[in-house]
Amino acid sequence: MPLLYRLAAAAGTLTALGAGTLVYANRVELNRFTLRRAEVRVPGLKSPLRVLHISDLHYVPGQQKKSQWVRSLAQLQPDLVVNTGDNLSHAQAVPEVLETLEPLLQFPGCFVPGSNDYYAPRFKNPLKYFKGPSTLHPEAQTLPTEELFGAFGRAGWANLTNAHSAAEIAGLRIEFSGTDDPHLDLDEFSGWPSTDHPSTEQDEGETTPAPDLRLGVTHAPVRRTLETFADAGADLVFAGHTHGGQVCLPGERALVTNCDLPTQHAKGLHTIRRADGGVTTVHVSAGLGTSAKAPIRLFCPPEATLLTVLPQ
Repeated sequence: MPLLYRLAAAAGTLTALGAGTLVYANRVELNRFTLRRAEVRVPGLKSPLRVLHISDLHYVPGQQKKSQWVRSLAQLQPDLVVNTGDNLSHAQAVPEVLETLEPLLQFPGCFVPGSNDYYAPRFKNPLKYFKGPSTLHPEAQTLPTEELFGAFGRAGWANLTNAHSAAEIAGLRIEFSGTDDPHLDLDEFSGWPSTDHPSTEQDEGETTPAPDLRLGVTHAPVRRTLETFADAGADLVFAGHTHGGQVCLPGERALVTNCDLPTQHAKGLHTIRRADGGVTTVHVSAGLGTSAKAPIRLFCPPEATLLTVLPQ
């Protein structure tokens, strides 16, 4: 009997610890918003650029703590805002998402879609992530994507869904190229503005100036997409999607990435060596939220990143 009592007590302790961990992951960690700061050096860059990278808002109406924190990021006065998708987690979230991002829409920006800008999340067994990336449910509810992205576009943010553009920001000529979500196999690399009109004499006798910086933007950091950007000469690539692992071991060590990216690259910076000998830097955001069907984070707080790009 004493052994049975000890086993029962141990089981009760484990149950209590598990329940307490879930409460902490839902009530505390989920709202422990964190601003990360990082630096990247790019050869030949003539002046710094401050980029605010936001991703995976996964907004549900009523998330006021998240909304207030994201709105406060405008105080950073970034030169550029990069939004790597998954803004929605509810069909009625668009008005509050636009209210949340309104202060950031005052700055130059660009965006690409994630799967949860198109389709609402559905519950899935979290253990399935260990078997491989998630897949789209055939009965997934569609979301008001055009309403959200139309508002982004009217505010001046560049839609980089399988598209490219150029802009002068902070005294730098920047070329952007983005893709639709690789997680849904919708990504197509469209090149760069200067590859449409190379820096040679045109019929009108004009030339397209060479860019100071080339930025790739995508949602899911699938390796084929990252390598495509790198082979095309991107200086820096932005992605999200992984949630940093979302439920991690102590030390923010990810167990899964929900794509083919290695777990050690689930968030933050890593580099890809290009065939031309150059280096492309990738920044993966751990994101600001989670699916509405899995509202927990553990050892992986929600985050945005202020990335300062500096001359080398």
